[in-house]
Amino acid sequence: MPDPNGFLRYDRRLPARRPVSVRISDWREVYPPAGEELVREQATRCMDCGIPFCHDGCPLGNRIPDWNDLVRTGSWDAAVESLHATNNFPEFTGRLCPAPCEAACVLGIAGGQPVTIKQVEVEIADAAAARGLTPLPVPPPSGRSVAVVGSGPAGLAAAQQLARAGHAVTVYERDDAIGGLLRYGIPDFKLEKRHIDARLAQLSAEGVRFRTGVNVGVDVTAEQLRAEHDAVLLACGALQGRDTPETPGRALRGVHQAMAHLVAANRAVAAAGTDKPDGAVTGEGRAARAVLPDGTPIDAAGKHVVIIGGGDTAADCLGVAHRQGAAGVHQLDLYPQPPGERDEARDPWPTWPWVLRSYPAHEEGGDRVFAVAVQEFVDDGTGQVRAVRIAEVTVEKHDGRRVVTVVPGSERELPADLVLLAIGFEGTEQQPLLAQFGVTRNSRGAIDARDDWQTDVDGVFVAGDMHRGASLIVWAIAEGRAVAAAIHGFLGGAGALPAPVGPAAQALAAR
Repeated sequence: MPDPNGFLRYDRRLPARRPVSVRISDWREVYPPAGEELVREQATRCMDCGIPFCHDGCPLGNRIPDWNDLVRTGSWDAAVESLHATNNFPEFTGRLCPAPCEAACVLGIAGGQPVTIKQVEVEIADAAAARGLTPLPVPPPSGRSVAVVGSGPAGLAAAQQLARAGHAVTVYERDDAIGGLLRYGIPDFKLEKRHIDARLAQLSAEGVRFRTGVNVGVDVTAEQLRAEHDAVLLACGALQGRDTPETPGRALRGVHQAMAHLVAANRAVAAAGTDKPDGAVTGEGRAARAVLPDGTPIDAAGKHVVIIGGGDTAADCLGVAHRQGAAGVHQLDLYPQPPGERDEARDPWPTWPWVLRSYPAHEEGGDRVFAVAVQEFVDDGTGQVRAVRIAEVTVEKHDGRRVVTVVPGSERELPADLVLLAIGFEGTEQQPLLAQFGVTRNSRGAIDARDDWQTDVDGVFVAGDMHRGASLIVWAIAEGRAVAAAIHGFLGGAGALPAPVGPAAQALAAR
């Protein structure tokens, strides 16, 4: 029985972030661990509603009221078990998910204060990790094997589920380390890589094999993969960044896709050892400058940086630029500044609201500029960008199409030595493996799946962002778990694995 007065006795409260002056001098996570008293207090605010709408906000079907009440009563072992029953990697979602479950919390009605679900989740996960992530006993082998192409959250979730069902699973990753965007796309101040390594150790102990540095379609053909395995899962993500080739000056040096900057920064941090808990930006960390694969510098140190885009990726670039020592940063958003609170007419509870989202990186510095569009990347005369020319705009929709109108006389220049395009993704990359497997991208740049998660090619499955398009980590894990259930059935496995979503499932939205 939950505490019926908990939400009345306690206000919503999060642990204080580490001071800005301290955290921008290293790559450690922004949030320190919360004390047990704070976590139990916040878990007590959960009412265990008769109809828990947080379940509708989360595609994983997390048993949120259950593990909140277990934390409230100090039953941490049971809370860990309840959390892992639906989520393979709560230490990832608790750090990276924007928490649609909280937007759907009943306490959030009419501008109220939802339960800090995400914070409770990560503390349960960290409590489990502190004791060591115990591998589940390896079951008798089924005699069937599965190839998982891609090692992001969807691929890893599917791999763990299938291995726990007795199948031989091999994960193929073209990078030099496992983790996908978790490894090289997410900065350490949001997710220290030791969390990935701990989980990979558990997967390895459960029988999952990893092959890094293998670009399927190049180093190994689709034909070879299909000959060696009974089923193949494509979980390669949606890394094709949206571009602006029509903007004058786009080809200038210093104008890059945001992911190029983030990957280079993560590699520099890992190479310098500054991804360790005590790793500092100064000294050795400062010496390891971020560079592109061809050696071109893409480091923000001492530069005026302009980030185009207003989402998570843009905020990640902002935090990296601060830690690299940027001279100044402007973040540009095409749309007007959102309201501070949910507009019930536009986004009624419990749907995901359009509100101003300020990330820890915004607290660290930089200027946000709303309702502007870049008109030109300005050349310094040598082929290097020196500024961006922007103009104020209005954005309207007509017949489902976005119409951007420039406000006359509003143009001005912002200094820019480094410009990062963080304006979204256009689906999975066009790569050799697609043609070799006989699958094609749809109009969204994604790969379609039938009701059983198979592509148009029998025995070849797809899940995660490669199927859904760029989305949330909870959706990637949910699709990974669901496709594992489909593959298990395809292989004739006994019983059924949990399948939280179907290929056509959509996020909770206003109708």
